[in-house]
Amino acid sequence: MTKVLKHADIYTGTERIRDGFIRFSDKIEAVGPMALYQASSEDIEVTDLEGKVIVPGFIDVHSHGGYSFDAMDGNAAQIDEMVTDMIHEGITSYFATTMTQSHENIAKAMVGIKEAAKKNRVIQGIHLEGPFISADFKGAQPEKYIQAPDVELFDHWNELSGHLVRLVTFAPEHETSSKFEDYCLENGIIPSIGHSNALREELKHSKASHVTHLYNAQREFKHRQPGVTGHALLEDNIYCEMIADGFHVVPDMIKLAYEIKGPERIELVTDSMRAKGMPEGISELGGQKVIVKDRQARLESGNLAGSVLQFQEAFRNIIKYTGCSISEAVKMSSVNQAREFGLFAKGTLEVGKDADLNVLTEDLNLVETYSFGDCYKN
Repeated sequence: MTKVLKHADIYTGTERIRDGFIRFSDKIEAVGPMALYQASSEDIEVTDLEGKVIVPGFIDVHSHGGYSFDAMDGNAAQIDEMVTDMIHEGITSYFATTMTQSHENIAKAMVGIKEAAKKNRVIQGIHLEGPFISADFKGAQPEKYIQAPDVELFDHWNELSGHLVRLVTFAPEHETSSKFEDYCLENGIIPSIGHSNALREELKHSKASHVTHLYNAQREFKHRQPGVTGHALLEDNIYCEMIADGFHVVPDMIKLAYEIKGPERIELVTDSMRAKGMPEGISELGGQKVIVKDRQARLESGNLAGSVLQFQEAFRNIIKYTGCSISEAVKMSSVNQAREFGLFAKGTLEVGKDADLNVLTEDLNLVETYSFGDCYKN
């Protein structure tokens, strides 16, 4: 039994279908122009979406939490509830993201996320952010738990997670980083430069192909030293995360990165924390007090502490800040992530792929999300 959405402006991730239809159950069964549409007795629900836009479901590979919960809590039931809430902002694939904490707390998070993933298929992996980072650019990561990359420890955490770790943020300037990178590549994990004080000369020897939240918590781009940011912009193979809330990176610098990297190597992320979707006030991140005011989450020191950005806002913002097309925004919100991380059933609206899609108004406000064919209305 299938559902059909018709007369929509569909951006599949590979093409635009101006007056199109999409038929699906939990998988996509057909997509194309209305001229090719034929009604079927199997269609139990047919919806006319004239004036609406359909895009692939969003993929967030960097988000700590939201809706009062955090992946580091290690509570499987709460993580499941949190991820279900994220569907209402258009996220249909999610990497539960940890942070620098004690070995015991990270281990607890690995187990909790693994258990949540058994129930919630939106969880497609884990992003381990820290503790293998630099204290010089710790951002909102607690310094007392920072350490050099440790392959045995990382392997232990990966085992606990059921081998769900897909992405790890680390500082390549550590002496142990080369061996650490080799372990990642041998185990299908993408090594990402982040919270790093590395020089461009050091990074030329790194095997990392991803940069965590470009511009933020990394050696800056300067006229005599490109640093992490300059390296990310110069290397064609590197994917760059972008937090497009207008606070972590001002719009002009977002546009600069877009002009240099192009839409094929930028990935929108929220880097959200538990305060997302909650009233402004006092919150928490990694045992640290966070003050949320004016849509910004900051430590008492004033450092930004993740975001309260919802993904549908990031999607609209990247178009507003760069002037990119909807098709290019789809690349940065879905296509690139699926390609980089081998999420073969995700990222584009094609026959045989998971029925993960977002329905938007003409001015790109999210109306409803389908995750594995199930509808979540806003």
